Amino acid sequence: MENLDNLYQWLREEGVCLFDRQLPFSRDSSKAVTIRLNGYDTWGIFVDTGRMDGRAEEKSAVLHEGGHYATGTTHEVCSPWDLVEKHEYKADKWAVQRALTAEELDEAVAGGCTEMWELAEHFGVTEELMRKAVCWYVHGNLSVEDYMNY
Repeated sequence: MENLDNLYQWLREEGVCLFDRQLPFSRDSSKAVTIRLNGYDTWGIFVDTGRMDGRAEEKSAVLHEGGHYATGTTHEVCSPWDLVEKHEYKADKWAVQRALTAEELDEAVAGGCTEMWELAEHFGVTEELMRKAVCWYVHGNLSVEDYMNY
């Protein structure tokens, strides 16, 4: 199971610049964003912790943004929708795999965590990320809408 402090430490060691602030050009729904400066190997992750509802949301956001960095999947604001979706999928997949393993999920379920909220609380992530993790480890994809009723 990934620890938020360790995740921040890893990103710093990787040379990623971390900022706790909202970008002036971000949408109201955006609470975190990853930027790569064109022509440079410089990455920045902006996390607006003031707009987040607790550590689970922060951890889930940093996992996702770390996924953009780790997989190199950033895109122009005006990129085609299919490219954006591919990049978001790769970032989510990385986030799930970094957050927990299939074995850790199995152990949590065997230990009595059977509700989505219990699993999310156990792993310190949002229910949204937890649903993606369950889909990934059970069905081999992140298609929450195909498997989950919520």
